[in-house]
Amino acid sequence: MHLARGPAVLSRTLAGSRASSSTLVRTRLLSRPLSSTSVRRNEQTTQTSDVASPPSRNGSRWRSFLQLLGRATLVSIVAGAGAFYYVTQKERHPGNQLPYDPEKKTIVILGSGWGATSLLKSLDTTEYNVVVISPKNYFLFTPLLPSVAVGTLSQKSILQPTRYVARHKTRAVTVIEAEGKKVDPIHKTVTFEDDSEIQGTVHQTTIPYDYLVYAVGAEVQTFGIPGVQEKACFMKELADAENMQRRFKDCIESAAFPGQDSTEIDRLLHIVVVGGGPTGIEVSGEIHDFLEDDLRTWYPELAGRIRISLVEALPSVLPMFSKQLIEYTESTFKESKIEILTKTMVKEVKDKSVVLQMPDKSIQDVPCGMVVWAGGNKNRKITQDLMAQFPSVQTKRGLTVDDHLRMAGAEGIFAIGDCTSTSYAPTAQVASQQGAYLARVFTQLGKKENLERQLISLDQAITTASGEDKAKIAEEIESTQSQIAKIKIRPFHYSHQGSLAYIGSDKAIADLPFANGNIASGGVATFLFWRSAYLSTLFSLRNRTLVANDWLITKIFGRDLSRD
Repeated sequence: MHLARGPAVLSRTLAGSRASSSTLVRTRLLSRPLSSTSVRRNEQTTQTSDVASPPSRNGSRWRSFLQLLGRATLVSIVAGAGAFYYVTQKERHPGNQLPYDPEKKTIVILGSGWGATSLLKSLDTTEYNVVVISPKNYFLFTPLLPSVAVGTLSQKSILQPTRYVARHKTRAVTVIEAEGKKVDPIHKTVTFEDDSEIQGTVHQTTIPYDYLVYAVGAEVQTFGIPGVQEKACFMKELADAENMQRRFKDCIESAAFPGQDSTEIDRLLHIVVVGGGPTGIEVSGEIHDFLEDDLRTWYPELAGRIRISLVEALPSVLPMFSKQLIEYTESTFKESKIEILTKTMVKEVKDKSVVLQMPDKSIQDVPCGMVVWAGGNKNRKITQDLMAQFPSVQTKRGLTVDDHLRMAGAEGIFAIGDCTSTSYAPTAQVASQQGAYLARVFTQLGKKENLERQLISLDQAITTASGEDKAKIAEEIESTQSQIAKIKIRPFHYSHQGSLAYIGSDKAIADLPFANGNIASGGVATFLFWRSAYLSTLFSLRNRTLVANDWLITKIFGRDLSRD
């Protein structure tokens, strides 16, 4: 019995021993260092893990970058909005001003155009009482007037209230909306009148001045051509742009009236622009843009029949630009189907046509719906009357002034802008620099007058002084005289900053001074420069914001076609 069970017991015993041995072997293997094979497998596993991990790290870095960029953008937007709000509120709520001081001299500024506004903006009013007299209580940014005429910009966007500029001066400035009627250089007075509708009757007032800045500008020159004054649209004042816009839309709507004769439609849709200077070129370009961007969509049956003719008496348009830019403008107008008629003169403007003298001296009666007159300036009546008081020295087309912009023959009168006769072109750029120059002149004059008053006081004091006090006063007198001698007013010097003009189709031309020559450019990039230059030239953040907003709205929604 026992022998029979022996082998089984033995086999179980051996199996248990083997199991124990196997467990021991595994334990020893685990306790031994890894073999080279195991190391290689682990290295391969590690390498595989390393290869897979970089995308995870790059993704994390990209997310971190985007988060950082988002935070920076948010901070920039908030900071920019805060700065914009701060500046606008500061402009809306200026601080207190010094009151009128009867001890100070009075500067009367006649006008509110480029020269007058540039002067007022730059003038230090600490030493002066300032009075501004103008029939308009605003400054008009005239280079963008053609854009208003076709609805690219709204009227208010290019207006800067004169009281806005005056309110930000150190001393309170008196702004009077009235038309100057007479200047008396002998008694140093200015007479002006209020002819507003609300008054019913004309009120006339005369005030004295110590210095008069004569900046009344000029009015449109019609050269006595019949019908121009009564029937043509001008491009000089805000009312002119409104009138042109109304007339142009009237021509379009009349041409769209059912049953119109084909010949009458062609007449109504023919626009004649007279004047090949920057204003005439820009008006033609703006009308073309209106046609291409808006009228082709809303008046498809009429758009192809609209014609634009530019009339210029000189051999070429834009004589102040280089030949290269003139040729570029002419080729652009040819692509835009704008007809340029050079060496052509207007003889008469009729109700439904314009009479032209062609280069061959033949006379043609050209049917048209509207004539836009954009050429020539002449003196206003008040300027003619002022010149008539000095017939011996005032003999030119405008007021004669010296190198310091002082009117010849009159004491205490400075004249700037289009009302003067100088070697400079009657442009906004010239008038603006003249105004800024006069501001510096008045600053120097103020310093000199203060020193002269101080010198008079010292001269009086030295007569009663004695000993050391007298010696000290004598030193002060010498020092004051030396300071007065150092104050020298330099003559006005015009620095040409270049010429710009918009020619339509999102293209502009620029003739800019560089080193000893000029840079001439044209195209879309120049158009963007033209816009940025005009934005920076605007007098306030308000105007820059309104103009930029109008450009954006026009680009997105187009121009307004409604007619008052």
